[in-house]
Amino acid sequence: MGRQQKRWQRSLAAVAVLAVAGCAGIDLPEVSQSGDSKPSSSSSAGASGGGDGTLPGVPTAEQARTELAGLKVAPHGSMSGYSRSKFPHWSELGENCNTRETVLERDGTDVSQDEECRAVSGRWVSVYDDKTFTDASDLDIDHMVPLANAWRSGANTWTQEKRKEFANDLEGPQLLAVSAATNRSKGDQGPDEWQPPSEGYWCTYARAWVSVKSGYELSVTEAEKDTLTDMLGTCSS
Repeated sequence: MGRQQKRWQRSLAAVAVLAVAGCAGIDLPEVSQSGDSKPSSSSSAGASGGGDGTLPGVPTAEQARTELAGLKVAPHGSMSGYSRSKFPHWSELGENCNTRETVLERDGTDVSQDEECRAVSGRWVSVYDDKTFTDASDLDIDHMVPLANAWRSGANTWTQEKRKEFANDLEGPQLLAVSAATNRSKGDQGPDEWQPPSEGYWCTYARAWVSVKSGYELSVTEAEKDTLTDMLGTCSS
């Protein structure tokens, strides 16, 4: 069995462990913060209604509209008590790989990794700005719903284990490799405050954002919901 296939199987196993930990309260080891897997595949920008690249779990526009209608609408909660350390990431997945390196491998094309599992070559398309990169250090792993936004919309009441699951979620459309510039421009802002520079990705972005908020039962603000509705309007169906 090849190293890449083993890593994909390990990623699936890690997701299962994280899910169990979130439910059972198992304390998994924390890891340091440094930027954010499956076998390599090409990543493409999302055109209206499709083109989700490697981002997993993106619902259809119709499903997203239904999920959005069911979300709790509430003002942002307090940032009191928040820190990134309350969302431990990136999780170690074995063979020196962590969640960051796993997403870099998943979202890139022809990705080669060294013995420390670091991406040493490959090609990545940042769907937020349609820019192509060949150096992994130019990329960040974005949390679709930023950690601070999640905290203000319900994650402040979660256990540390559930927040760790959220911060390392490889099953839903929560993590993707994008240009460091767009990730840092986005910060912890919601869709009503920041949208990807590439308008062709707005449909996929809104669908993914709604899916994460719905899956984790997080609230949205009125402005956030209105903007997501408009962004879903860019979908072809």
